[in-house]
Formats: sequence, C-alpha cells, structure tokens
Amino acid sequence: MKTGLLFSFFLFPFFNSFFVKNNVEDYKIDTHSEANVSVVILGNVQDAGFPHIGCNKSCCKNKFKSDSQNEKVVSLGIIDQSSGKRYLIEATPDITQQIKLLKNTEPQNSKELPDGIFITHAHIGHYSGLMYLGREGMNSKETKVYLMPFFKSFIENNGPWNQLVKIGNIVLNELQDEKEIALSESLKVKPVLVPHRDEYSETVGFIISGKNKSILFIPDIDKWNKWDHDIIDLIQKVDYAFIDGTFYDANELPGRSMEEIPHPFIKESMELFKTLTAEQKSKIHFIHLNHTNPALDPKTKESKLILKKGFNVARMGMRFEL
Repeated sequence: MKTGLLFSFFLFPFFNSFFVKNNVEDYKIDTHSEANVSVVILGNVQDAGFPHIGCNKSCCKNKFKSDSQNEKVVSLGIIDQSSGKRYLIEATPDITQQIKLLKNTEPQNSKELPDGIFITHAHIGHYSGLMYLGREGMNSKETKVYLMPFFKSFIENNGPWNQLVKIGNIVLNELQDEKEIALSESLKVKPVLVPHRDEYSETVGFIISGKNKSILFIPDIDKWNKWDHDIIDLIQKVDYAFIDGTFYDANELPGRSMEEIPHPFIKESMELFKTLTAEQKSKIHFIHLNHTNPALDPKTKESKLILKKGFNVARMGMRFEL
C-alpha cells in the first residue's frame, strides 16, 4: 500500500480533525483537547464497507482501483482523559485499524486495546470484529464487551464467539435498557432499545454523556415512527446526534425491496426535522452510509443539500468534546 498521500477532512468550529495517510502507522491525530471526554468518528459506512463486496457500480468501481481506503465501517472512539481510559463503540470488520487510530489519539498511553467495547447489535458490521480478539488475532486478555441480554446469550451459546468467552479473550458485561452505567466521574453510557431486525440480538442506540455535553448514537433503526421514543425530543436533549443515514432515498437499490432492509431515508429524516431550529438541526450528523449513498461523497449535490438544509454528515476524523 502506498504511503504519503494526505487526506484532510472538513473543519468545523466544534471539533478537532485528524489527518489520515494510507498507512495506519502514519495517521496524524490532533490529540489536544480541553475536555475530559471526547468522541472521535472512526467510521461512517454501512456494515459491508466501502468499496462494497461484489459492487460494479460507479460508487465502488474506482474505489477498488484506488490505494485510498480511508472510509471505515461505522464506529466511535471515546477518550476519557480523566480516567486515562479509551472505549470503542462497535467491533467492526475494520477494528484492526480503528483500535490503532483510537490508540493514536493518546500516544502516551501504550495500551493497544481499548478498555471496553460497546456493541449495538449482532449484524456483521457491528460485532464481527470481535473475531480479531481471538487466538488467530490479538489473543486478548479479558477485554470487556458491553452488550444487551439477548445478545450476551447469543455470544455465550454460539461458536465461534463462545470460544472468546471460554478462553478468556473477552468478558461480557450485560447492559439493561435505559440503565445508565458510569465508567468514570466524567463518562456515562446509557443504552436505549430501538426497533430493528433482531434476528440474533436486541438493537440499541447509546447516549454518551460527559460532564458538559452528550451524544446520541443510533446507527440502525427501522423507521422513526416505529419507535416508542420521540426522536425530536431526544435530539433537543442532547448536544450531538449521530443517526441512521444508511440510504439517501428509496432509489438507491433498484430491483431490491427496501422492506427487507428498512431504514429512515435521509430525505425522510430531513423532512421530519425541518421544523427544528438551526441550532437543533446542526446537532444532527447522518452516519452508517451505504456504499450507494451519494452523501458519502462530500462533493455531490446531495451532500451539499444536506448542509444547505442545516444538517451534517459524519466524516472520518471528526472529534467532539463532551
């Protein structure tokens, strides 16, 4: 893989960016932060990544030919400077590079693995990275994994995942719906159940709270009107919202029933949120973008329209202080 190509990301007043080279060892990260807790976007793409397996469309064709592989599957990194600990949200297929990125946010801390991994649900892009903690990979020692009860039972009773538990690569920590856990005096995480395709586990979003600000993270949900929570009310209560933006509209997958993979289209969400104030709209960052989603490319008319309407798209490297 070639090195030396430097990619910069959009700068906004409320976050620090880092710069990415193709070689993960060359990633340059702005480690300065005045806050005790900060959150970094380590991935913004849907489960199967970008480029997408078997895709011959224009969205992926050039990507397969390129040395640039900067987009990663959806993930957040949490840096808690008050406790000296780091946490990963989601164990994606890109976990190898993502944990290195997270480590590089705090170079003085030599620990390779995060102090805990929170997982929203058992779809491939969100938990399959756990395999790299096993014997064939890191062979980690008692890495804490936080997940819901049905999900915990699935891991404990199905291979190859249960081997990770049996030989002590991971230790499962059970979460409860809307029960907040305090990781330190400065950092709290609360899971919130959301409706989604729950073949092997529940699906949750997370509310991540620092001393001063909070983040809502919901990468997957079927539709906002299927939820027993008011998404508008939640957005108004937090400072940032990273929410499901898998598809821009219904035209992205011709020939395939969108009922099989229900998500709120970005166009639908923007219509739902159109009455919010400019300040409230600016909190919203669409994340978990499918490879067909034109919002993945910041130069498209769709990306520009999202910004024009007052919303944002989560991009690799964005850093938010809590």
